[in-house]
Amino acid sequence: MGKRGPKPKKIIDTKWRPNLAYAIGLITTDGCLSSDGLLFDLTSKDREQLLNFSKCLNVDFKIGNKWNSKGDECLRIQFKNRVFYNFLLSIGLTPRKSLTIGKLAIPDKYFFDFLRGCFDGDGCFYSYWDPRWKSSHMFYLGFASASLKHLLWLQEEIEKRVNIKGHITGRKKNVFFQLKYAKKEALEIIKKMYYNQKVVCLSRKRIKIEKALVVEKEQQKEY
Repeated sequence: MGKRGPKPKKIIDTKWRPNLAYAIGLITTDGCLSSDGLLFDLTSKDREQLLNFSKCLNVDFKIGNKWNSKGDECLRIQFKNRVFYNFLLSIGLTPRKSLTIGKLAIPDKYFFDFLRGCFDGDGCFYSYWDPRWKSSHMFYLGFASASLKHLLWLQEEIEKRVNIKGHITGRKKNVFFQLKYAKKEALEIIKKMYYNQKVVCLSRKRIKIEKALVVEKEQQKEY
């Protein structure tokens, strides 16, 4: 038998579409670009997150293991692709971006797909009953980053589209900034991010939101 030829390169379509915008959101939050101009790393504790990433880029990436300095295990995708790497640079992503990232060139049409990717990467959602008020169900939607400049850009872009302001919390040592939206404002973003049942997303976060919205709906019936 003759020698096998080289493995075919992974071809990644950089034409803007909802799934690409979502994948860029994941890269923005959980991704890392090496300084060699080729290598890209996406790390997550959720296998579904990495499977979604593969689905969105239409590439069957190999999922490996990674351990942090504390010995905690995570999952990751690593790949080399100069064309895709250059595309990421062209929209504003850079190596060692966590502290320096600012605005990104995301088409208006796909901004909320991108935002959903950011939410699934470094976003949070929580709900609770406020003890100060009778039957007061509260919830917050948030986005985290080590770069204040990036969160100010996100805040501005969201305000342009749905006319809500949110607020950014301060930072202590080794803690990220957070852009947070309460209840009515959060609902506006949720409707835009999950505009139909088929959008790619991290299911555990969507389920958490849906459960809180059921509680909210039941509360509204009582008043």
